[in-house]
Amino acid sequence: MPGVRLILALHNHQPVGNFDGVFAAAYRESYLPFLEVMEDYPGLPFVLHTSGPLLEWLVEHQPGYIKRMKALVDSGRVEILGGGFFEPILTMIPHRDRVGQIRAFGDYLEEVFGVRPRGMWIAERVWEQHLVSALAEAGIEYTVLDDFHFQRAGVDESEMRGFFLTEEDGHLLKVFPISERLRYLIPFSEPHACYEHLRRIAAERPDSVVVFADDGEKFGVWPETHQHVYSNGWLRRFCDMIAGNRDWLEPTTFAQAVETTLPMGKVYLPDSSYREMTEWVLPALRQSAHQDAVKRATDHPSAEQVLPFLRAGGFWRNFKAKYAESDEMYARMLGLSARLEQLTKQGEADPDFLDVARQELYRGQCNCTYWHGAFGGLYLPHLRNAIYRHLIAAHNALDEAEGKAGPRVSLDVADFNLDARQEVRLENDRLVAFVRPAQGGHIYELDVRQATTNVLATLERRPEVYHGTIAAAATAATDDYDGPPSILKKVVLKQEGLDRLLVYDRQPRKALVDHVYPLDVTLDDLVACRDVERGDFAAGTHSARVHRSADQVSVVMERPGRADGHPIRIRKTLALKAGESAIDVHYALEDLPEGVPIRFAVEINLAAMAGHAHDRYYSDPSGQRLGMLDARLDLADQDGVALTDEWLDIDVGLNWSKPGGLWCFPIETVSQSESGFEGVYQSSAVIPHWVVTADADRRWEVRIRWTLDTPRVVALASGASASGRDQSISQGAAS
Repeated sequence: MPGVRLILALHNHQPVGNFDGVFAAAYRESYLPFLEVMEDYPGLPFVLHTSGPLLEWLVEHQPGYIKRMKALVDSGRVEILGGGFFEPILTMIPHRDRVGQIRAFGDYLEEVFGVRPRGMWIAERVWEQHLVSALAEAGIEYTVLDDFHFQRAGVDESEMRGFFLTEEDGHLLKVFPISERLRYLIPFSEPHACYEHLRRIAAERPDSVVVFADDGEKFGVWPETHQHVYSNGWLRRFCDMIAGNRDWLEPTTFAQAVETTLPMGKVYLPDSSYREMTEWVLPALRQSAHQDAVKRATDHPSAEQVLPFLRAGGFWRNFKAKYAESDEMYARMLGLSARLEQLTKQGEADPDFLDVARQELYRGQCNCTYWHGAFGGLYLPHLRNAIYRHLIAAHNALDEAEGKAGPRVSLDVADFNLDARQEVRLENDRLVAFVRPAQGGHIYELDVRQATTNVLATLERRPEVYHGTIAAAATAATDDYDGPPSILKKVVLKQEGLDRLLVYDRQPRKALVDHVYPLDVTLDDLVACRDVERGDFAAGTHSARVHRSADQVSVVMERPGRADGHPIRIRKTLALKAGESAIDVHYALEDLPEGVPIRFAVEINLAAMAGHAHDRYYSDPSGQRLGMLDARLDLADQDGVALTDEWLDIDVGLNWSKPGGLWCFPIETVSQSESGFEGVYQSSAVIPHWVVTADADRRWEVRIRWTLDTPRVVALASGASASGRDQSISQGAAS
C-alpha cells in the first residue's frame, strides 16, 4: 500500500486571439522543454489538459510535438483531459453550449490522440452545482476543483485525500480536490519542501490521493521560471525526488485513481472558483478590505482554525457587474447563441452556415477576455477584438444561413444588453450599431461587418486594487520582491511613468457622448479627467422613437437638461441606409439662452486599432497626416478627421457641417499581467467641439457623417464585379 498517490496535472492554455509569437514563445519556453524532461522519466505518468485554441495551434505549427505526446498517451504515460473546446467559463454560457463545447472537444481530442477523455478541466475552476448535469450529459466522468471549494463546503483539509462524489438531478460526478499548498510550492520551492509535505500526509493518512493541478505556463513562461525550472534543473530535481521515493510515493493519473480507490464520500460544492479569483472579482475597495482582513486573520494565533471560514470572497459572475465591457460581450454572445438555437430548431436555415456560426460562437466564448485579475484578458485590446471578431463572424454566418444577401437595412428594439431598458439595433449589410437611449444615447457597439471589427470595443479606466502598488513602486523605484519567482507577489514595472496614467473616467468611453464644457476648458483638462462637465447629457436618459422605411432606418433621441445652469434640449438623430458604410448623425440644440455662448462637444471613442504604429494614423480631410493614433491633437477650425488602420484595412472618417475645434488623445490603462504592470493603449478619444450661440429661433444644429470603409475589400470587390412607421421606446422619466 503506497503512502501517497500523487497526481501531477498541467493545464496548458493560450486564449483565442493571442499573438502567434506568444504561442511560439510559450511552446519554446514551457511546453516543449517540459515534454523533453518528462520523456526521460518513463515511470512518472502525468495528466495534461491542452485547451482547444492552443491544441489547434500545436497541430498546425508543431506536429512533431503532437506526435511525441501521442506516443506518451499510447503508452499510458499521459492522461488527456477534455473540457470546453475554446475554454469557456461554463457557468457563463447556455447549457446547450456547455454540452456542445465539451462534446466537440472530445471529438477533436479523439481525432488527434486516438482517445476520448473521461475527465475534464473546468476553466478557471469556476463551479456551480448545476454544471453536474451538463458534464454528465456530455459524457464526463470526473473533474478537478480547488481544495478551496471543498473548504467552503465544510470539508476539512485532512479529509481531502481522494475523490468525492457529487450529484445534480440524479447525475453523478467524481470530483478531485487540488492542493493549494502544492500549487504554491510547485515550482517555487525546492523539491524537498514538497517531499516533507507529502511525507507528512503519508504518515497521517496512508493510501491518500493528492493532486497538484495548475497552469503549465508556471513551468517556463512566467517571469524567471524558464531558468529556474530548466536551466537550474528544478524539474529534474523534482522528478528525481519522486523516482527516489517510489516505496511510498506513487505517481498516478485521475483514471488510475478512480479505478483503484473508493470515493471519500459525497459533497455538494458551493459556487466558487480558486481563492485568488474570488478576490479579484470584488470591487476595488472591498477587495482591499478583504485582503486586509485575511492578512489580520493570518497573523492571528488561531489562524489555522479561523482562515477556512474567512476566505470567502466574491462570485465569478459579478465580473459582468464590475466591468460593463464584459457584460456587453456576454450579452452579445448570449443573443447570438439564442438566434443560432432558434434557427437550428426551425430547420429551414442552411446547416453548413449554421455549423460555421456555431464554431465562431464557441470561439467567441473563450473565457479570458471576460474577466480581469493577475491574469485574465479584459484589459488586452487584441483579446477583446478577437472575441468580437468571432461574434461578428457568427452574426454574418447566421445571416448567410437565412439567405440574407445584398443591400438591406433593419431596425430592432429590445433589451439587448440585459439592463431592463430597451436598446436599438440598426443594421444593414455593412454595419451593425447598438444604441442605448437610457444611457446618454450612446452607440456602445459598432461592427464593421466586412472587417469583423467592433470599433467601439473600448475600455473605461477605473480604479483597481493594485494601482496603489504601482504608485508606491513607482515612487520607490525599486523591485521589492526577494524570494522564489511567484507571479502573484512580484512587483515589476515594465515602463516608467505608469503612476501618471492612473486617471479614471467619469463616463463610459463610447460614441456620441455629449458634453457641455466651460468656454476656457483645455485639452489638458480632458486628458487628466478633471471635473469640468457643465451639462447633464453625457449619461442621462433620453426618450426615443424609431423610424423605418424600405431603404433607411433611424432613431431620434431627446433629452431636456441643463447647460451651464440654463435649461436646454438636445435632440440627436442617427440614420442608417441600405448599402452604405456610414451613419448620419444630426444634432439639434433647442431652447438655447439668448446671447450666452455654450461650448458643446461630442465625444467619439474609437478602438480596435493600434496606438503607436506608422500604419495607424490621423489625417485631415485633405489627406495630410496629423500623427499616430496615440498622438494628442488640439486643432482649430476643423471640419473633419480620419483615422486609418492599414493593417486592419479600416478607414474611419468623421466630417461635420460646421467648422469647430478638435481634440484627440489616447486612452491608456495601467493593468496587471503575467509579466508585470504595464500601460496599454485602449482607444483614441476624438472630440469635435463648438462654441454654440443661439439663432433667432434659439436653435443650433450640426450634422456629422461617420463613414467606416474597408478600402482593400471594396477594391477587390469592384475589380471582381467590373413610407416608414414610428415606434416609441419607453425608458422612464428623463433623469
